[in-house]
Amino acid sequence: GGFEIGGGSIRNHHPELLKKVFEIMGYSEEQIESNFGHMLKALSFGAPPHGGIAWGLDRLVSILQNESSIREVIAFAKTGEGKDLMMEAPSEISERQLKELGISINKKK
Repeated sequence: GGFEIGGGSIRNHHPELLKKVFEIMGYSEEQIESNFGHMLKALSFGAPPHGGIAWGLDRLVSILQNESSIREVIAFAKTGEGKDLMMEAPSEISERQLKELGISINKKK
């Protein structure tokens, strides 16, 4: 076995491929242009392959402490269901908050 202590990726820097990905995700031509047109145009001038990596200190500490779960070494860990018990999150959102954020919810009939 082994341990995962970090993650990373190489970014998509090909505008035609990136546009196809947006289409697969369901974006219309208009949405692609209005939301991502500036980025696609910039990439059309050429960009070298680029990426990033991030190390997880919590993962490293769990290995050093011989813990089976990183939750044992995270100060404010979430539960297995993704709940944050310290912040009582997620929580219900009020109608006032929805209106303030410009969010509407269409409930199934």
